[in-house]
Amino acid sequence: MYKRVLLKLSGEAFLGKSSSGVDEKALAGIVNEIKKVKKLKVELAIVVGGGNIWRGGQQKIKIINRVTLDYMGMLATIMNSLALRDALENVGIETHIQSAIEVGKITEPLNINSAVQHLRKGRIIIFAGGTGNPYFTTDTTAVLRAIEISADVLLKGTQVDGVYTEDPHKNLRAKKFSHLTFMSAIKKHLKIMDTTAFSLCLDSDLVIIVFNLYKSGNILNAIKGKKIGTLVTK
Repeated sequence: MYKRVLLKLSGEAFLGKSSSGVDEKALAGIVNEIKKVKKLKVELAIVVGGGNIWRGGQQKIKIINRVTLDYMGMLATIMNSLALRDALENVGIETHIQSAIEVGKITEPLNINSAVQHLRKGRIIIFAGGTGNPYFTTDTTAVLRAIEISADVLLKGTQVDGVYTEDPHKNLRAKKFSHLTFMSAIKKHLKIMDTTAFSLCLDSDLVIIVFNLYKSGNILNAIKGKKIGTLVTK
């Protein structure tokens, strides 16, 4: 159903049962799901978070400037991107990293035209380094990059199977939404993404699917257009 896809992975997706860093089993699980997608010859770009290593400005360490904290978070996304690239290359999937922060020895600089060319040639692109600016989350980065590459859909992998009225882990009576508009999500104060990301979505025709990353086959099923998770549209 979707030809060009942007997949948003949180840093927590790399944790597995570890308390921090990158867990080998969790990383292998992500790679296995991506392998299923590549069989469809889908053009796939990925944005990763860094929360398993460093949560940026959310750390709130008073003696470190907020801007510096955010840059530290961006560097954490680069570390995750390197891990994911090597794991994908290890199973024969050609992968390139483009970073909004220039680290020329280990990644390519961000270049959307070049990224699109990589996608057309069947390579995976990982966008690292956030937006390259402090005060912006990796959710905002994911929406921005999806718009820039003209992605058909943004897949946001989470720990639950969609968007709920409340955290279903804390309230078993929380109700799941099968479909939402961005405006209704904002009005209901649903924490799918931050308001900057929502604002970008409202200015585009981007479709977002929020789904359970940890259920095998979910990425593939979402791309095929099967009804999983929560569909969020304009």
